[in-house]
Amino acid sequence: MKTKCFRLLCCVCLALLGAGGLQAQNRPVEKVLRYAFEIAETGFDPAQISDVYSRIVTENIFDSLYGYDYLARPAKIRPNVAAGMPVISDDFRTYTIKIRSGIYFADDPAFGGKKRELTAYDFVYSYKRIFDPKTKSQIYSDLDEEKLIGLNELRREAEKPGASFDYEKEVEGIRALDRYTIQFNLQETRPRFIYQLADAGIFGAVAREVVEKYGDKIMEHPVGTGAFKLDQWTRSSKMTFVRNPNYREEFYEAEPPADDARSQAIYKQMKGKRLPLVDRVEISVIEEIQPRWLSFLGNDQDFLMYLPAAFAYQAIPNNRVAPNLAKKHISMERVPAPDVTVTYFNMEDPLVGGYTPDKVALRRAIALAYNSEEEIRLPRRNQAIPAQGPMQPSTYGYDPKFKTEMSEFSRARALALLDMFGYVDKNGDGWRDRPDGTPLVLEYATSPDAASRELNEIWKKNMDAVGIKIEFKVAKWPEQLKASRAGKLMMWGLGFSASSPDGAGALSLAYGPGKGEGNLARFENAEFDKLYQKQQLMPDGPERLAIMQQMVKIMVAYMPYKFSTHRIRTDMMHPWLLGYRRHPVSRAFWRYVDIDTSKLPH
Repeated sequence: MKTKCFRLLCCVCLALLGAGGLQAQNRPVEKVLRYAFEIAETGFDPAQISDVYSRIVTENIFDSLYGYDYLARPAKIRPNVAAGMPVISDDFRTYTIKIRSGIYFADDPAFGGKKRELTAYDFVYSYKRIFDPKTKSQIYSDLDEEKLIGLNELRREAEKPGASFDYEKEVEGIRALDRYTIQFNLQETRPRFIYQLADAGIFGAVAREVVEKYGDKIMEHPVGTGAFKLDQWTRSSKMTFVRNPNYREEFYEAEPPADDARSQAIYKQMKGKRLPLVDRVEISVIEEIQPRWLSFLGNDQDFLMYLPAAFAYQAIPNNRVAPNLAKKHISMERVPAPDVTVTYFNMEDPLVGGYTPDKVALRRAIALAYNSEEEIRLPRRNQAIPAQGPMQPSTYGYDPKFKTEMSEFSRARALALLDMFGYVDKNGDGWRDRPDGTPLVLEYATSPDAASRELNEIWKKNMDAVGIKIEFKVAKWPEQLKASRAGKLMMWGLGFSASSPDGAGALSLAYGPGKGEGNLARFENAEFDKLYQKQQLMPDGPERLAIMQQMVKIMVAYMPYKFSTHRIRTDMMHPWLLGYRRHPVSRAFWRYVDIDTSKLPH
């Protein structure tokens, strides 16, 4: 009897195991997009962040009114949560927009267990937050340029001792006409205001309940209406995002160029599919280039965002995928990036700052002594082109034929300027001193990774050659950013990426009202600011281009920034990653790519 019972129990267990195994076999394999950042994120509040890596995240969590067609080239604006294109007044000062109904935020305890619909009031609140001094928004100056009527008055009231920002007060500049209609009213003509409305990374809608619930912790609690939501986060190490179950019904539609065979093939494969296509996104932070490269080769990452230049010769010799990688069906996406690499001089620093002829001469001498071609040839392995100014490739205003002193390398001119203005070796130690005899020592902020160390070597070699002593202040990138905003760095090298197709965004790096925000050099020049405001009002055309180039010449004359290169970016993909294309300005690509689980290595 015991034997029969034991056999019966075994049969039942085997049957249950068999059923479970069958269910496991029939269960869809989770699609996970895995890749790595080379620099750590700073947080996920659109109003507070300014770094590109955090913006990649926020563009995929939050929704702006408009977005970009994923495959259209050149970049093309299209409605996102808006019900259509805006109704724009003839003078480009009023933009009226209908919002689609039935769009919901991801679930969060802040909503008390109820589904929370996106409304026009959420956009009004989100834009007002940028003007609230308490938010300390790094993009305030960007929005301030648009002259939204009444918002600066609210800000000034909030800046008074003991006052707070009045979110309840209606202003003409941004109003909810009803639950699903928002209107922007601008003091001046703004023909390109729609670019602001298409940047979800910084102008995405947030819910007031979420901001008030989490307060100072809001950077850790992103709650949006986008395709993904934050699942787990280990700061500066790993981030995991999952589908937003409340995400609206959206299907893959695009307008790829007729002469772009790859984009046409992607569209044919993806057209009509429900978005997002993947279930999870896992992002690791791997700052050192070799571990990041090996992680990709070891199949731990589905694609390599930004091939480290150090591996360019072995990964893409002659700018083609190496034969050993091609055998694994690894492909690449190689495009001139709409970015610019720069070193800024803190214009308030007692050594390199200031506007007197001797200080201008010092900065220009340093810039002339630095060999950007050497940077391109050695640390960047020819994966960049020289920059003539701030305007980036693929943006309006960029002209490869426009030449300035910015890219000039002339050690003789640098030496002559230093000698002429009294920067000579006064104590015989082999290093130049200031005109007053005190030591001339540059302090250059940098990061503790291999790529930064290679760039530092170029700086040291070139400064040594003209007798200028340079020391390097090493810290993690987020720490340097914090110090930079506070005006505590003398010099720092970093990159700026375009967030719209308009090159004037890069000119904001020198716009006075953005000092300490986008304008990390803290440069102030009345003529530059006047020209900046003037070109903002103008339609695109030769007259506007001429003013933009005149502004670049002012920057060259005072040299608050040394613009070095425009990088050529190469992303590498394993064969199971489907549909990836690098967009000129948008970073909201997670929902458009797919994982072919049948091709995953086992």
